[in-house]
Amino acid sequence: MEVYSDVLCALGEGPLWHPLRKQLFWFDILGMRLFAKGPDNSGGGWQFDEFVSAAGWVDRDTLLMASATGLWRYTIGTVERELVVPLEADNPITRSNDGRADPQGGFWIGTMGIKAEPYAGAIYRYYRGELRQLFDRITISNAICFAPDGRTAYFADTFSQAIQRVTLDADGWPAGEPQVFVDLRSDGLNPDGAVVDAAGNLWNAQWGAGRVACYAPDGTFLRAVSVPTPQTTCPAFAGTTLYVTTAADGLNVPNAGYTFAAEVGVQGQQEHQVIL
Repeated sequence: MEVYSDVLCALGEGPLWHPLRKQLFWFDILGMRLFAKGPDNSGGGWQFDEFVSAAGWVDRDTLLMASATGLWRYTIGTVERELVVPLEADNPITRSNDGRADPQGGFWIGTMGIKAEPYAGAIYRYYRGELRQLFDRITISNAICFAPDGRTAYFADTFSQAIQRVTLDADGWPAGEPQVFVDLRSDGLNPDGAVVDAAGNLWNAQWGAGRVACYAPDGTFLRAVSVPTPQTTCPAFAGTTLYVTTAADGLNVPNAGYTFAAEVGVQGQQEHQVIL
């Protein structure tokens, strides 16, 4: 792992490789900031007035961005945004957390208590104008990602120390009850953000362990990539490069809060386009 950005994030999250712009976007949730950087060092940073945490790409110049109060149509390079749909806007206890676009063009977004209040959060899906709650009583929503064929979704409540999977119908809605994909309780590991590669393997950042662990589609552990700081939060792929965000909150150690990159020799999925 090499440092991709030494911008210090209290809570780095939501990395997204924009396939048209060839830039990595990521958030500092606690700092209420969005960052972008390309291999040519193009990009920037933008400050908001509330927590922002995750995004999907709509077109070259637009993201669907999640905040504590809504999903927003955001014009890249500005602080201008247009509300698409409210997200727990009447609940001052919660904020948005992990999220990712699905293969059908929808966008899944999790919420959680600002102080990680037990069971205060939920997981939602926005699809073609509708925001629907999928799962409730979530403490720390994480690991939202999708199999390449669009028939399986993954998610986790970090508090439970297990990653779940659920079958999806042709339109991308859950078609059954979630089942445990990987149970990390016996190893004392905490699942944070995750992404699925082109072969269907799931790569999970594990908070406190300083690593991203890879699991086969049947849940078998395959390998782990070490990250030189313990609070790893979320991975993203650009081709065969794995990017990882981290958090500095509560730590006073080298590299905490930086964003990292490594060549891992496997092909990632291209991030899916959100259809508004």
